[in-house]
Amino acid sequence: MIVAHSLGCLTVAHWAAKTHSTIKAALLVAVPDPDGPNFPPEAIGFSPLPLQRFPFPSTVVVSTDAPYGSLAHSQACATVWGSRLVNIGAAGHINASSALGQWPEGYALLQSLLGTK
Repeated sequence: MIVAHSLGCLTVAHWAAKTHSTIKAALLVAVPDPDGPNFPPEAIGFSPLPLQRFPFPSTVVVSTDAPYGSLAHSQACATVWGSRLVNIGAAGHINASSALGQWPEGYALLQSLLGTK
């Protein structure tokens, strides 16, 4: 099981495109757009983003006001990766600044992916 946030999500996409290994599932939170206008210029090597179906179940969690990737970008990624898309509304970058606290909803998404809930 992999849980990834932001650039970690892009790393998972690149890894999945190059490996024959498999994992149980992946929870991908706040997927940024490496070609988007707010993507940090010092974060290089993520574009082009692999756009192929993952060989494992996955969930993409998106915020409607994410600063580094649009809702449309996350929807497109979820579609080509074969991921379930979960829109949690306006939550920024879905991090400590989002005031989600312990984020029990995120834990519930993880449990759902693992089949324990």
